[in-house]
Amino acid sequence: MQFTAVILMALLTLKLLLLPGKVVVNPMVNKARKLMACGIFLLGIQFLLQYTLHLRAMGVTQAVMLNLFLFIPVSWMISMAVLNLQGKGRIKKTDRWIGGIIWLVTTALIVITAALDGELFSDTPELRTAEITGSVLYATMQCHYAWRQTTNLHSMQRALQNYYDRDMEGMLRWMQLSIIILMVLALMAPLLIFGSGPWLAIYAIFFITSIFYLVDTFCNYVLSSAPEKMEEAEDSEEEELNEKYSCTGTEISEEKMQRIERFVEQWTKNGSYLKCGLKLPIAAAEIGVPQYQLSGWLKQKNLKYSEWITTLRIEEAKRVLLEYPEWTLEAVAEHCGFNSREYFHRIFRSYLGMPPIKYQQNNGVISE
Repeated sequence: MQFTAVILMALLTLKLLLLPGKVVVNPMVNKARKLMACGIFLLGIQFLLQYTLHLRAMGVTQAVMLNLFLFIPVSWMISMAVLNLQGKGRIKKTDRWIGGIIWLVTTALIVITAALDGELFSDTPELRTAEITGSVLYATMQCHYAWRQTTNLHSMQRALQNYYDRDMEGMLRWMQLSIIILMVLALMAPLLIFGSGPWLAIYAIFFITSIFYLVDTFCNYVLSSAPEKMEEAEDSEEEELNEKYSCTGTEISEEKMQRIERFVEQWTKNGSYLKCGLKLPIAAAEIGVPQYQLSGWLKQKNLKYSEWITTLRIEEAKRVLLEYPEWTLEAVAEHCGFNSREYFHRIFRSYLGMPPIKYQQNNGVISE
């Protein structure tokens, strides 16, 4: 198991280091790639030492000391890689250094306890207590990073929902799962880092599989157009805020809200929402209002931009399905602004609880 892990970590490190040039030229992504590569490399060193020194055979203390000494910086670097992607390279000082502080405290605690006992490589009760404390500190550190990553993830999801005319959250699902995985691994560590037998083997398989998933999905994300799309949505959100606060008064009056309502009604009557790829700034320009005012109008109605556009398109799809039953689903999807038949089918089913064909059958326009 350990030998397999060493080979896998080496291959994953190479994969991260040999990513194409498009990743290297993006400072934010390149920094995240290097942090991830360093973390995986250290993890490979940890498995290599476990394998070559046979620490488990020597006793629990030796293995736990090595695990804590390397697991903490590994989690720190991987978490920082995710935070770099989320914050476009901007990270708070607390987030940047808390991992290093936890590592120093844990290492000092174990070394000092071992020195006082005079038994660096023995399973003394005092050393075991110090290692348990270090494991809890490790889990606490990861709890902090999970909280920060989740907060950032929600901001990213909001930016996507308020910019694109379709559901784009799928491109961040890997990040959501990775946050959960890192949290689970950290919470399980204090319980299983001292374990042996079948439970340890199960944990090891889960650990190795999780790390492979994390690195593989990270690489797929940074090689795709997703980072650019995410950055575009976030930049638009920042520009909207700047536009809002540069105007006199940040609150939108009731009179302006009514004016926006009239403009939006005219825009929807013209069917302008049926164009595929209709981003928020484009819609605001076509409607004839500043972007921040359209966002404020949507917020007042408790709507996200993508939800609003999708609801309008679904209503149009319902009309077309009943009036033109001879149309194919591809034609309906294209007419209503959905970028593919598959996406239209999935969204229609999620909104109405049935596929388009079933909707037509229930309304008697086609036979079952």
